[in-house]
Amino acid sequence: MTTSPLSPSQPSWRERLARFAKVSWPWRITWFYLVVLLVLPTLALIANAATLTPADIWRIITDPVAVSAFEVTFVTSAVATAINGVFGLATAWVLVRYEFPFRRLVDAAIDLPFALPTAVAGLTLATVYSENGWIGSLLAPFGIKVAFTRLGTGLAMMFITLPFIVRSVQPVLQEMEKDIEEAAWCLGASNWQTFWRVVLPPLLPALLTGLALGFSRAVGEYGSIVIISANIPFQDLIAPVLVFQRLEQYDYAGATVIGLVMLAVSLVILVAINLLQAWGKRYD
Repeated sequence: MTTSPLSPSQPSWRERLARFAKVSWPWRITWFYLVVLLVLPTLALIANAATLTPADIWRIITDPVAVSAFEVTFVTSAVATAINGVFGLATAWVLVRYEFPFRRLVDAAIDLPFALPTAVAGLTLATVYSENGWIGSLLAPFGIKVAFTRLGTGLAMMFITLPFIVRSVQPVLQEMEKDIEEAAWCLGASNWQTFWRVVLPPLLPALLTGLALGFSRAVGEYGSIVIISANIPFQDLIAPVLVFQRLEQYDYAGATVIGLVMLAVSLVILVAINLLQAWGKRYD
């Protein structure tokens, strides 16, 4: 016997519409807000890129300037995030495990990159690390130039990504009991063995989540980097700045394709963050 189109297992469109009409208003408002704010702009970017032929898309992606911008963006972001992974973990450890004067002030200062406008951050870094700045003038005699180089780009990325690592690891450290570490010491474990086998495993999901968040933030940074970098192709030009340059040149196709690549990378990072958070729940 064939199943009727209007069988109980397959509700009609009128029944589905009636169910949707019974949905609460907060649910509708939430979905409307998300669609307008996130879904439609994303679909618009994809639709604009779909008007190009695959050959045109490949030509724009493989353009030497674009390839160099992608390399500067992703490699520098990865290096800056890795450095902050080490020092961010150490900073979170000190803030949680040690008492010292002005600890709360230092703890609050960690969130400064969140509150500080990115343009102001770039201007501050460029002023301090320029050849005439407080720190740049000390490095200049050694031939080290920070501002308006790729090193300055990495410095700006480190500045804006540090809070993500610290704030991801800090709550986990606060919930960890010191008795476990003391038990490991009583059993003859060294400080390094205790950290590697006892402390790090519960911290690893939170640390990886912070690294993923920091990397995604560094990849999309524009305001501070456009000021502290020279923005020269094949040197320190990053992909977000290249998008703006293409728009200034009325190259909307090039800007759209480069933006689509950045969108794809962001989606991959988003999936990775969700997987890491799901993994971290095993230690809750």
